[in-house]
Amino acid sequence: MAADAGRARRFRGIIPPLVTPLAGRDALDDPGLQRLIEHVLGGGVHGLFVLGSTGEAPSLSYRLRREMIAASCALVNHRVPVLVGITDTAFVESVRVAQWAHEAGADAVVLATPYYFPAGQTELLAYVRRLVPELPLPVMLYNMPSLTKVWFERDTLRQLAEIDSIVGIKDSSGDVEYFTEVAQLHAQRPDWSILMGPEHLLCAALRLGADGGVCGGANVLPHLFAGCYEAAVGGDPARSAALLAQIVDFQEIYTIGKYASRYIKAYKSALSLLGICNDFLAEPFNHFLPPQRAQVREILRRFVPDEALGQ
Repeated sequence: MAADAGRARRFRGIIPPLVTPLAGRDALDDPGLQRLIEHVLGGGVHGLFVLGSTGEAPSLSYRLRREMIAASCALVNHRVPVLVGITDTAFVESVRVAQWAHEAGADAVVLATPYYFPAGQTELLAYVRRLVPELPLPVMLYNMPSLTKVWFERDTLRQLAEIDSIVGIKDSSGDVEYFTEVAQLHAQRPDWSILMGPEHLLCAALRLGADGGVCGGANVLPHLFAGCYEAAVGGDPARSAALLAQIVDFQEIYTIGKYASRYIKAYKSALSLLGICNDFLAEPFNHFLPPQRAQVREILRRFVPDEALGQ
């Protein structure tokens, strides 16, 4: 059942981990999703990653995940590649979500290490080898140790790179030494897509051979991230450095609030202020209160006109 991944590098550029606009506890904000997708595509992004960490995937019902996949793929309509997160604690649910992604017309699935019960590397390697043949789409691995508590260690990746239908990795560890070694897997798999997670490392990652970045901030300011990428790969280091400085400035938005959920709260608050979608979060989290929302607004004023912002 495994997909024929081919031997051509497929995913590049800025691929935002898309926010999941919600209208309630178990309800998708359909108009908000449509505005969000048009906003990021209009900003020049090169793909979309739905049901990742920024998309609050583990907090969503399977019914809502399926709805989000179908709606996103239909709205994108093959204008850019769509990648779908399938990470789950249950093997069969990962397969089920991958099947939904395939039916909806997605281009690949994204698999992090299973969470809750931490797997050893021998267990992880065997797990991925059993899972991948059950999946109908190419697979991007996702290294997210801060949330899953397990790394795709270097030797594990080298062995997994032998599987044709695994077509790359997104690394959100923030460890530049680790990423440097991951980027060297291009020698083994020239077709692999190697993507950086942390936004402030985007240009450094591109210099190391990365193919792009999965940047949450591109939900809000897609043109900024796409422009930085295009300048970096287009041989304009001065412009890419200037745009990266703005990206780092924008990251002040992540210092608002004191809980780990502050990143998603910041994105949704900013998108709400821009009139794109509301700021409803999946439980157990809640949106920013007025004082924090005011802080988000002040940061956004550096990047968009006052008249574009609500209260």
